[in-house]
Amino acid sequence: MSVWSDQLKANSLPWLLEPDTANPGVRYIALRDLLDRSGNDPELVSAQADVMNTGPVPAILVAQEPDGYWVKPGAGYAPKYQGTLWSVLFLAQLGCDGRNERVQRAIDYIFSHAQTKAGAFSINGSPSTAIHCLWGNMVRALLDLGVWHDERLERAIDFLARSVTGDGYGTYLRGGVQGPGFLCSANYGLPCGWGAVRVLWGLNAVPSAGRTPEIEVAVKACIDFLLSHDIARADYPYKERINSSWFKFGYPLGYVTDVLLNLEVLTEAGVVDDPRLHDAAALVLSKQDDRGQWRMEYNYNGKTWIDVEKKDQPSKWVTLRALRVLKRLGVLLS
Repeated sequence: MSVWSDQLKANSLPWLLEPDTANPGVRYIALRDLLDRSGNDPELVSAQADVMNTGPVPAILVAQEPDGYWVKPGAGYAPKYQGTLWSVLFLAQLGCDGRNERVQRAIDYIFSHAQTKAGAFSINGSPSTAIHCLWGNMVRALLDLGVWHDERLERAIDFLARSVTGDGYGTYLRGGVQGPGFLCSANYGLPCGWGAVRVLWGLNAVPSAGRTPEIEVAVKACIDFLLSHDIARADYPYKERINSSWFKFGYPLGYVTDVLLNLEVLTEAGVVDDPRLHDAAALVLSKQDDRGQWRMEYNYNGKTWIDVEKKDQPSKWVTLRALRVLKRLGVLLS
């Protein structure tokens, strides 16, 4: 039995599985990730259909322009958090069906306008604005939306792995990714914990058949870097102070990274028995209330196409994230 099994204060799984027209994606993902329902399970199929009919996903899709972008043509990083890149990122996280025609149009638009010739995803389509947070986010979103066997994505994944290891990446630019080992201009040229988490998040989703030696080396580099610091304190290299956003759990996930996402990507990569996870897992458990629920401490309400839950209130999305990590750590949820 997991050392954490007796530390859940209550069973919140029924809460996550109840019908919810405001956030139907919670039920869909809980069925998939917490109860391990297969892709053709009738209840899972019905739950994803609900995602496409009510809540945030149709609200985002209805705002899309006919050509496939949101708000304005171009790479889609601006405006935060309604531009094309953000809209697709959030659609993937909210349980959207990637086979939807509008989603397919958006995916093609991103490849045409936000990907560099070498394969990186960047803020404006230029290599100088490729950053690991955005790049990893988009790889993850596209894979979660079902994109595979697409040369454009395979190129993005291979180049992302090489940006970490330095093998075959070429010249690192003064802007954006500044060197192997997660050096980033957004972190004053220091190795970036947020970037490493996002790279691993993206590479974790690569199907086993597509795991090249370069990807495996990059995954190990991510894990080694993330475990080389205190996860619970998030004391990754910084210039001024540790960013307080590390300790605020929220949803959906933009470029801000929290301790919970760090645990999510590490456990998803198979790191579950390492004692260096213990303090971070204890931090996650300490945030639950007496009902075994977690609060929304950070979100993008007022900045996105539709608000997703209320800040400082019990959150199904954050609770889902926490239980997914705890399940991987061996906690029995039913």
